[in-house]
Amino acid sequence: MVTPLNNTLRSDTKHQEVLCPALFISAMASGQGKTTITAGLARYHRNQGRNVRVFKTGPDYLDPLILEQAAGSPAEQLDLWMVGKQRCRHYLYEAAKSADLILIEGVMGLYDGDPSGADLAEFFGIPVAAIISAPTMAQTVGALALGLTQYRPSLPFAGIIANTLGSDRHAELIAESMPESIPLLGCLKKQDSMALPQRHLGLVRPHELEDYDDRLNHIAEILHSAGLTELPAAVAFYDSDEPLEDKANNSPLTGVKIGIAKDEAFSFIYPANLKALEQAGAELSFFSPCTDQQLPNVDCLWLPGGYPELHLEKLSNNQSMQKAIKAFYEQGHKILAECGGMLYIQQSINTLDGQEWPMAGLIPGVGVMRTKGGCQGMQSAELPEGVLRGHAHHRSKSESTLPAIAFGKRIKHPAPGEPVVRSKGLTASYLHFYFPSNLAATVKLFQSAEKNRATASVLEGKYA
Repeated sequence: MVTPLNNTLRSDTKHQEVLCPALFISAMASGQGKTTITAGLARYHRNQGRNVRVFKTGPDYLDPLILEQAAGSPAEQLDLWMVGKQRCRHYLYEAAKSADLILIEGVMGLYDGDPSGADLAEFFGIPVAAIISAPTMAQTVGALALGLTQYRPSLPFAGIIANTLGSDRHAELIAESMPESIPLLGCLKKQDSMALPQRHLGLVRPHELEDYDDRLNHIAEILHSAGLTELPAAVAFYDSDEPLEDKANNSPLTGVKIGIAKDEAFSFIYPANLKALEQAGAELSFFSPCTDQQLPNVDCLWLPGGYPELHLEKLSNNQSMQKAIKAFYEQGHKILAECGGMLYIQQSINTLDGQEWPMAGLIPGVGVMRTKGGCQGMQSAELPEGVLRGHAHHRSKSESTLPAIAFGKRIKHPAPGEPVVRSKGLTASYLHFYFPSNLAATVKLFQSAEKNRATASVLEGKYA
């Protein structure tokens, strides 16, 4: 269990506290409505003219897009393991300086994972609103609420939100069951207009639907009618006493041009990763493997994850781009391919209905789509360049590819995680890396071998 932040930093922090209303929105499990309710609250307060900052706990690319659309401000990741305590603290402090409200969406159930959402909320002293979806229960909600709030008495609680109810009478029964010490923040009836569209890896991205803003505005009004839109209590935030970046004005990627695949097929990109590359001096250029015919003038490539399986015809038919990337690879340039990007650089992708679509063919391997998940969750990879943290989340498997040079290491589970393969300047894996977890290793992934050797002594100890 993590020690609460406000008990350890009030006495010795060098930074002035910043107060801002904040709420941590969690649930008893996945699929309870966390994203919908967080996005609805963000949209409501944005519509009232407030500056809303939103965060997502844990590794996720889709929910932050929805939160960003709702709030009109970037959604950063918060995770005590992947992002780190100091960086999480800094993000919250910077947000609190300008925000009228901070909303944080949890991941899975409140106490799931190590560290869990409860650990993060307690570490920063942020009150929890726990969602209980109760379409098939009534008074038992009171018992579940008692368990959630008393399982860790030190965790600050704002109250309970009862979701997907059938009627007003259903809500009355739940209200009667609640212990007096636990506020029932509101009750929401089950209705189709509260649901956000989903697909196999999560929610549909906002830009894919023309009426997404209308949906968010409607959800905001439903939450307001249910009495859920009062501003939460203010929380004191402090900045980190430890610098997050090197202060010696050293930019090891100065002059390095990185081409990044970004389109409807490749979009799983942490904003923090882009910032890390830019802070290291890199020049970033974006291109589309779906529609562009040639690569931009760059020194190395990053092919992030996404939904290549939804755009196989475009990717497979764009042979000009495939040839350009293969020629780039044959010249020995650095390439990082993650998850969907890794599937794209193999020989082909096989769909659930048995179709095989040729891909770029840089290395052997076939990506086979399947209905169940692979080696999911948080993992770190011990690469020759250093240890990088990240996560895996996919519904496919890679067959007949190259031998692994390393495997992801899970936080606690002893079984090997995702394999990492390497050929020429290419590094490929199902892992999505969080670059700020080790900027020195990230820099080496994108630098030429000659530049790596020239800057190794300068980087030693600065970014790790």
